[in-house]
Amino acid sequence: MMMKKRNNKCLAYGLMTLISLLGVVACKTPQATLPNDTVKASMPVATADTVTAIPLWRDFFKDPTLCALIDTALANNQDLKITLQEMAIAKSNILAKRGQMLPSVTANVSAGASKAGRYTAEGAGNVGTEITPGHNVPNVVPDFAPNLHLDWSVDLWNQLNSTKRAAVERYLASEEGQRTIKSQLVADVAENYYALLALDNKLDIMQQYIALQKKAVQIARVQKEADADTQLAVEKFESELAKASAEEYQLRQAITETENNLNLLLGRYPTPITRNKNVLMEQSLPNTLQAIPASLLLHRPDIVAAEHQLRAAKWDVEAARKAFLPSLNISASLGLDAFNPKYLLQLPKSLAFSVVGGLTAPLINKKAIQANFDQANALQLEALYNYDKILLTAYSEMSTLQARARNLAQYQVLKKKQNDALTRAVSVSQQLYNYNRATYLEVLDSERDQLDCQVELVDTQLRQLSTLIDLYRGFF
Repeated sequence: MMMKKRNNKCLAYGLMTLISLLGVVACKTPQATLPNDTVKASMPVATADTVTAIPLWRDFFKDPTLCALIDTALANNQDLKITLQEMAIAKSNILAKRGQMLPSVTANVSAGASKAGRYTAEGAGNVGTEITPGHNVPNVVPDFAPNLHLDWSVDLWNQLNSTKRAAVERYLASEEGQRTIKSQLVADVAENYYALLALDNKLDIMQQYIALQKKAVQIARVQKEADADTQLAVEKFESELAKASAEEYQLRQAITETENNLNLLLGRYPTPITRNKNVLMEQSLPNTLQAIPASLLLHRPDIVAAEHQLRAAKWDVEAARKAFLPSLNISASLGLDAFNPKYLLQLPKSLAFSVVGGLTAPLINKKAIQANFDQANALQLEALYNYDKILLTAYSEMSTLQARARNLAQYQVLKKKQNDALTRAVSVSQQLYNYNRATYLEVLDSERDQLDCQVELVDTQLRQLSTLIDLYRGFF
């Protein structure tokens, strides 16, 4: 009796010592250090915010041809389909992390046989021992054991919950990534479509320019034959004609390349794009996008995705820190066990069970765990700096694009005035030519200047559309 009490005291002392050691381990877990996000806190605030929400792309683009192309791209684009699969992978990771928090129960049916050596303790003990009344233990003993087995890593410190939350944040980041891909896709389709319209308009202007150069060559030859001009003028105008004809083929090649790029975005083989080139100069995009408040930057998909990645890194650090703490693992099995299947249902004699619980904690040589924690902490700082970089870049891009949109609008107004003045100049030169007050080459020069201005107007319209699309791309 005294021996039993002494053993119980030793066992209690050992348990207390083990618990105290585990407590020391828990107290020495490192803490992560993350500086305050001063970049986000110091973001300028606009004094006059005129925009509270960004319109959807269907409200933004009014051209039905362009809207149909965007619908096709959203349905068929391969990059978007790849992003959807990445989201499915991220969602599966959440389910996997959630499953790790629950007990694992498996069913097992085993059958076997064993034979103990005659000159062993077990074999010698079996001699003359009855396994059932009137039947000795056979030399070869069968064993049939259907059972259920349970394994459970109890999440004492919410370590598994931290890894699950990190997976959730990465899934949310992938959702924002899908928004980014969609925004990029819509903008790319619109830009290629408008670029195609601009090239069509330039080709028309170039063909008019070539027609003028052909007239100029004819007039120069007539004047040379009449000794009113020299061969130099003829060579000069022929050179200009060859140059314009060469640029026409460059424009045709650019049209083909832009069509192919647009078809690639639509997820289809090269197909002619039906379009109306006259709608380019009629496009008018919302002027309100020129005054987007800085507060809406925080809703940009790339910024929101970076914020989710930062939160995921924070939960990774928590999981790495809790790896220093003790872990509790429970293993249990419940089933039937008998040497003959006919005895399996003779309960409770055939009932067999076991329960094992273990509390473990690292005490010595924790370098690997410390390295994982340091790595997670460094990745968290990297995620913070990446978030700050994306935020600064987004604000800088927004400021640049808004200034460009305002300046291009003023530039376009002045170019239109220039084009109106050149139109009047062409009319005046034609009247002077009719009254023999100007040469036909002067009329051609006026018409050529007007065509050059029209090309610049097309380029300006395209740049303005591209600028406003870039502004919209950041917030869609």
